[in-house]
Amino acid sequence: MEPHEEKPIIYTMENKPIVTCAGDQNLFTALYGSLTQQLPREPMEWRRSYGRAPKMIYLEANFVQFKEELLPKEGNKALLTFPFLHIYWTDCCDTEVYKASVKEDMQRWQAALRLHGSVDWLIVVVESDNKKKNKTNILPRTSIVDKIRNDFCNKQSDRCVALSDPLKESSRSQESWSSFLTKLRTLLLMSFTRNLGRFEDEMRTLREKRTEPGWSFCDYFMVQEELAFVFEMLQQFEDALVQYDELDALFTQYVLNFGAGDGANWLGSFCQPVRSWNGLLLRRPIDMEKRDLIQRGEASLLDLRSYLFSRQCTLLIFLQRPWEVTARALELLHNCVQELRLLEVCVCVGALDCWVLQVFGQRCSVWRSCLEVLHRIEGCCDRSQLEANSSHTVGLWTYATEKLRSLGDLCGLVSENGPNSEDLNKTVDLLAGLGAERPETANSPQSPYKKLKEALSSVEAFEKHYLELSHAAMEMYRAIGRLRSARLVGKSLAEFYMRKGDPRRAENFLLDSLKSYVSESWSLPLTHTRKQIAECQKQLQKMDEYLQTSALLASDTNLSDEERRHFCHEILTFASQTTEGKGQQKDGRVALSMSSFTRLQELCFRPSSALVHVSAALQLELRLCSLMPLPVTLEQISASIHFTQEQPGSTAQRRAAQNPDGSVSFPAASPASASASALELCEILEHSPSDSALSSAGVACRNMHLLLRRNDSSASLDTPNAALTALAPEDAAMMLRARDVTLLPGNNSIVFTAPSQKPGVYTLRQLCATLGRVQFILPHLYPVVQYEVYSQEPQLSIQPLTGQLCVCVCGLPQQVKFTILTGHYSVKKGDALQLSNTDSMPVLHSSSCSARILSSSSELVSESALSIQSSEKVTSISLPVTPPYHTLEFLLDVLCHIPSSPARMESERLTNGQISHRSRSRTRFNSGMTVIDQKVSVDCPWSIYSTLVSLTFHVPFKVKHSLLSAGQRKFIQVCLQNVSDTNFRLTNQTLIENQHTPSLELRSLNTKTHSLVFGQQCVFSVWELCWSGVCPVSLHCVFSAAFAPADAPDAALKPYRYDFSLEQVTTLLSVQAEIRPVEGQQYCHTGSLCRLEVCMTRLSEPSDSDEEYSDSDGLRTTRLLYEVMDNNSNWAVCGKSSGVVSMPVAAMATHKVHMEVMPLFAGHLPFPSIRVFKYLPHHSSPVIPPDTDSCLENDSLSLLDKALEEQAETASLRSRGSVQSLGSGESAQPRGPMPKRQAFGPGQVFISTQGRQVLVLPSADHHLMEVNVT
Repeated sequence: MEPHEEKPIIYTMENKPIVTCAGDQNLFTALYGSLTQQLPREPMEWRRSYGRAPKMIYLEANFVQFKEELLPKEGNKALLTFPFLHIYWTDCCDTEVYKASVKEDMQRWQAALRLHGSVDWLIVVVESDNKKKNKTNILPRTSIVDKIRNDFCNKQSDRCVALSDPLKESSRSQESWSSFLTKLRTLLLMSFTRNLGRFEDEMRTLREKRTEPGWSFCDYFMVQEELAFVFEMLQQFEDALVQYDELDALFTQYVLNFGAGDGANWLGSFCQPVRSWNGLLLRRPIDMEKRDLIQRGEASLLDLRSYLFSRQCTLLIFLQRPWEVTARALELLHNCVQELRLLEVCVCVGALDCWVLQVFGQRCSVWRSCLEVLHRIEGCCDRSQLEANSSHTVGLWTYATEKLRSLGDLCGLVSENGPNSEDLNKTVDLLAGLGAERPETANSPQSPYKKLKEALSSVEAFEKHYLELSHAAMEMYRAIGRLRSARLVGKSLAEFYMRKGDPRRAENFLLDSLKSYVSESWSLPLTHTRKQIAECQKQLQKMDEYLQTSALLASDTNLSDEERRHFCHEILTFASQTTEGKGQQKDGRVALSMSSFTRLQELCFRPSSALVHVSAALQLELRLCSLMPLPVTLEQISASIHFTQEQPGSTAQRRAAQNPDGSVSFPAASPASASASALELCEILEHSPSDSALSSAGVACRNMHLLLRRNDSSASLDTPNAALTALAPEDAAMMLRARDVTLLPGNNSIVFTAPSQKPGVYTLRQLCATLGRVQFILPHLYPVVQYEVYSQEPQLSIQPLTGQLCVCVCGLPQQVKFTILTGHYSVKKGDALQLSNTDSMPVLHSSSCSARILSSSSELVSESALSIQSSEKVTSISLPVTPPYHTLEFLLDVLCHIPSSPARMESERLTNGQISHRSRSRTRFNSGMTVIDQKVSVDCPWSIYSTLVSLTFHVPFKVKHSLLSAGQRKFIQVCLQNVSDTNFRLTNQTLIENQHTPSLELRSLNTKTHSLVFGQQCVFSVWELCWSGVCPVSLHCVFSAAFAPADAPDAALKPYRYDFSLEQVTTLLSVQAEIRPVEGQQYCHTGSLCRLEVCMTRLSEPSDSDEEYSDSDGLRTTRLLYEVMDNNSNWAVCGKSSGVVSMPVAAMATHKVHMEVMPLFAGHLPFPSIRVFKYLPHHSSPVIPPDTDSCLENDSLSLLDKALEEQAETASLRSRGSVQSLGSGESAQPRGPMPKRQAFGPGQVFISTQGRQVLVLPSADHHLMEVNVT
């Protein structure tokens, strides 16, 4: 037992929970190896209080010899040295030995445990077969175990375990050993749960007393760290990390409260001046030096933060989360700086004032801590993990670079002349504050301590380390795709090079940063970077780039007026110098971008159409805003013009950006955001070349070339390194120029006179402003600015003047307007228009005819009288002298005669049924007006060909005639309809017969001689036809009247004539009908049959050649077809409704037809419709002999005959009686040529039943009665 007399090891990272061993030490030593190896092999489920989730843990133990000094004293809260379990080992098998020594030793052991309140113990009895063989009088093993249980384990029998010969490999021994290990794990886990729960309760109680005056954070820190140590011993690193995070949050909250004015007394110890800034120590699991300072209450803020973070870092690495270490490290470094300011801690008391030394001490400690954390992470991660974690570590690299740069500025290592004596003293103080190097890194040549000391030792070493850190940070940023951050580091590196006097290297980094600011529209960083670039370019004598940057800065409103004027003077000074230098163009001029000089606002055309004829005046007013802070006098401002020979109107779509008022607006984009192009869309409309109808529509992007390009590789004029040689002025054949133009700051207006010598399209391309040796160039104008110059052929047009009338009316004098567009032709003295005369439209002479000459802008130039000479065939009009591209206008009176027989539609019938004949004139169907086209042939002096011009006239009237009959009396009715919208006055309406038959008289029945015909209204006139002797077969009549507008005098009356013919005037047949009720009733009733009697009487013998006759037994007859129908459905015809009859061809011959009809409604019902036709049998068809009684109805017309007649004549022979089947018997067989029916002429048949009605009474037995009122 002597080897175990030495003191146990106090806590290290390899320590384990302490388990004491009492009793037979030799026995325990024999089992120690197996016990330590097999105890942690199987996990145990650890169930904790407060609803925390159970965990599987592997238990290990540090077995030490039992000593009473190891037992915890009252008030001791240390868990690291706390024995969680006490085991007593014995292999006693003899009762005497047990009573003599073992029992007494156990009693002393139990007494010591009870004295210190320890309840976690176990007695292990080991049975050995060798001892059983040596002693025969010993009691069985169970008797010894039972005796021990009775003596020491009365209530806890499980605290005594019998272990059967554990050194053997028998199954009994293995089972006994496995049961023992399970019991040992269970007791250890129970002890952990009980003691940790008690410790957490005590710790919670201590934390709740934090508002008491005597509470100390350092004491509480040590208590909660004990709990973290225990979790770490149990390999529960997450729970251990939670304890340190809670301590971190608690301390941070107290610091924030202190900054808000609520300070705690114990914070006074952390407000002590910091005299050492030796950074972090992460190479040890525990920095015992800083822990001792915390335990004694002597730690500074940096000591506490360094120790706390080192513990968090260790646990995060155990948890295999090294990337979180970097994130926490960067947060720690920033928080330390803020906490030092909140606590008003003096970092160092030295030569400089308190605040500068405070900031210096913070930066020094932060930079070294960065290196320490990075060095630790590199040691625990391979290369692939480091690349994957670059996004987490790059922040530390950047922060370390910034702090090293701050140290260099403070120590004078960045200036061109190097450090002075004062800077060297600061360096010595800094190195003294670092302290001695830790033993852990003393042998490492690349330790952070050595690197920092080396960096502060000389200018060359500092530059080496600073560039190394800067380039490493930039590479990391580029690797993870953070180009903006990489360029920000590059900007800091550019400032370093500027301090070192190396502007060439600084310019490249500044230009790289400028790309990000321009593309993302960072206004203030953009201005600051441009100022730095301008300084570099000035030192490098890059005058082209320097002038471009100066122009951008002079127009930058983020600068003060004084700074802007300075850069503007730089440009003006260079522009006024003589030609010298090498970087300029051949003529010594420098081309700059106009976007930094002016901003185009609007361009206006005068005239607004931007379309003029050759040699016409066209002005362009350019409105722009000068971005310079001073007035600038330009030698000239010019715009190059590209000319293309295109037809006028072909660029209408391309000039879509032009507003209706003739202005073109330019997009308002400032130079700072010119590269951030927005999406500019325009509509594209395509029209059909034939009828100009819209054929397709679409959307196009105007600035696609600016959007679809790489941002990094594209050259922008806002970046001074853009290729300024591309801004060479264009040498164009035609230019717009304005000389000696002074641009004031703000809005300006410049007027140009555009060339228009050739017809075509003129496109403005490049705008150039010349200022001495400097030329400001805008390579392309956008949107496209174009104007057109056209050369027009002379044109003649003749159009009617509507005046009061809506249309050009025939029969009245009308004014027509002659318009001559001279185009490129100049009308000379003696030029005349030769008009061909026509009989239907003569030209009326007027003594006051004059011509007006208008300019191209429709302004009156002059007015002169016309000389008109007329002959039989030609009318000559002498034209006044007119210059090119002017308009000549004059008026002439013409009269279009109304034709005597106006045109009607082809299918139009007169009101009496006569078919009209089609004329050559056109009829406008939508208005009913007849249109007459008059062709006028004009010979023009500028052409060898005649010009054919069409004038359209409208006949205002539409006339219809009809022949009316009343028995044998005849009447002629003429209907005159005003189809226009003008009111007319009508007089002297007459009707005469052309043949002047003596026995014929046309007696007028009209009472008025004057009529007013309103628009779309009709006037009817009636004459009775009287004759003596034989009535003529046909008549040729002329209707005439005089008309004029309603408000015109009598002198304006014009004649109107209408010719028409009447055929077959005489009445041949008279048809009468009667409807009688059934016998015994006075009136007809609905639903009752009535008798219809139709009587047809021939009044005269016909002379028609198309009517066929038949002779039988000396009797000359003709065949007639009759039909009885009711289209109004008032009557139901019962039986046959049609038939063929034979009538003698003799005057007053009569034939009667009887049939039955049934009224369907009550009231005064009109008679059914009765129609009579000529029945014309085909020549090849057999003649059907008439009945013996010629006055009876002929019923031999079959239904098939009538059906075939319907197909041939499109007439309907309908019957309300029964209908036979057409598919039965001989009637279904095909027959020869079918007979026809032919209508009589108008006036040949007089039907007396038209307009007659018969009274029908309702049936007596009907409750509901239907009455038809007509």
